[in-house]
Amino acid sequence: MRLKNGNEYIPQEEEKKQSLRYTMIAVVCVCLILIGTVFAIRSYPQWMARYGNNGIDLSNEHPQQTVPNDQNVVKQVPTVDSRDTGKTNDPDSNSQKNKSAFISPLNGTIVKDFAMDVPIYSKTLDEFTVHSGIDIEAPLDTQVCAAAEGTVTKVYTDDRLGITIQITHGDGVVTQYSNLSTSKMVEEGDVVKQGDVISGVGNTALFESLDAPHLHFEIQKNGEVQDPSSYIK
Repeated sequence: MRLKNGNEYIPQEEEKKQSLRYTMIAVVCVCLILIGTVFAIRSYPQWMARYGNNGIDLSNEHPQQTVPNDQNVVKQVPTVDSRDTGKTNDPDSNSQKNKSAFISPLNGTIVKDFAMDVPIYSKTLDEFTVHSGIDIEAPLDTQVCAAAEGTVTKVYTDDRLGITIQITHGDGVVTQYSNLSTSKMVEEGDVVKQGDVISGVGNTALFESLDAPHLHFEIQKNGEVQDPSSYIK
């Protein structure tokens, strides 16, 4: 027991209860401080990302600007589209312009026509099948040229058509040259002009191996094959 105001006595049980209350209050205060600290720490990165060191919101200022980073920059492959200043919003005009801009990729005789509606006979496969391009016969190693200005976007060996080069010309038009003799003359990303030599006539097409040496030539627009005869002069 102890004195209260010098006259009263406080039982030990009451004294213990008061001490417990003070202790609980202290614990609650500490917990609240800890919770506040944790919340502040978690909020700090988001606050820094949004406001920066000066406390200013920069998230919507100059949205198109980026910080240069040479290690992460992927250079775009130049295409005819990026230099085409004669574009028009008239689709028919663009289509006519594209069709008149192509030349034959080599001098030779067309020995197999474009045939997607009516199958034609394949000597190699010994069956009637569709033909997605035209075959231009010419002696082995006859120079094959780009039919129009564009960017080489693919150089590979096709399982059916042999060594193949694809050139992208803009407005969704792609030319494809197959059954070539070499893939060493151009690389993906090269920008070629109309008439530039890209390869030679070969005999690498497995599905056309029994035919005489020729170029298998295709034109695609927006992913759909077209009759090359309607494009080349």
